[in-house]
Amino acid sequence: MKRYKCKISYDGTAFHGYQVQPNKRTIQSELEAALTKLHKGREVKVTASGRTDAGVHAKGQVIHFDSDLSIPLSRWQLALHGALPSEIAILEVEEVTLDFHSRFDAIGKEYRYFIDNRKIRDPFQRNYSYHFPYPLDLDRIKEACTHFIGEYDFTSFCSAKTEVVDRVRTIYDLDILSEGEQLVFRFRGNGFLYNMVRIIVGTLIQVGNGEIRPDSIPGILEKRDRTFAGKTAPSQGLYLWKVFYE
Repeated sequence: MKRYKCKISYDGTAFHGYQVQPNKRTIQSELEAALTKLHKGREVKVTASGRTDAGVHAKGQVIHFDSDLSIPLSRWQLALHGALPSEIAILEVEEVTLDFHSRFDAIGKEYRYFIDNRKIRDPFQRNYSYHFPYPLDLDRIKEACTHFIGEYDFTSFCSAKTEVVDRVRTIYDLDILSEGEQLVFRFRGNGFLYNMVRIIVGTLIQVGNGEIRPDSIPGILEKRDRTFAGKTAPSQGLYLWKVFYE
């Protein structure tokens, strides 16, 4: 038996998120169906670095699975592509030790959130960025970003449905890049709670349009109450960009 680590990307538009759900199309279910097909009907389970929500995309999700097939390492990528839908791509495949775990061995992640800030929406970007056609003060947003960097309890910036008890996370880097009329938020941290990135982005948008003061962020963090933070930004602008390992 061998263990394989794969870096994958996917267009999450038509999926109900990453994790398997009854009678719903998910990334995990498609991956496991493809592997089951390659294994002649024998079920193969896939483990990911973490789940993504419905409509969320990935540029660098990481998964692992075990297999006893004698497929050369160089052919796994093509073998999987032949069994997967076009929305999912296998970018890299490598053999790892049997104690490797895509989730528990991850030491950090990078997420990016894309905003289409032009006045007239681009219909070809509707599934891949959030169209926000109003002016945003980038200086205010950059000031607010500095208040998120560090180790904090992010209860105010995660979904009320979050079941995780320990909500302390560390954000190493948070900035906003301006590429013409496209804005990109870039997050790097040791981990992220349910909807955490989208709530922070929604809050920063409200900072940028003057609804929330940049210097109010520390107070919102201290409240540890979701009702004090901003709106949750839509899912289609979010990408799991990279997963970091030792």
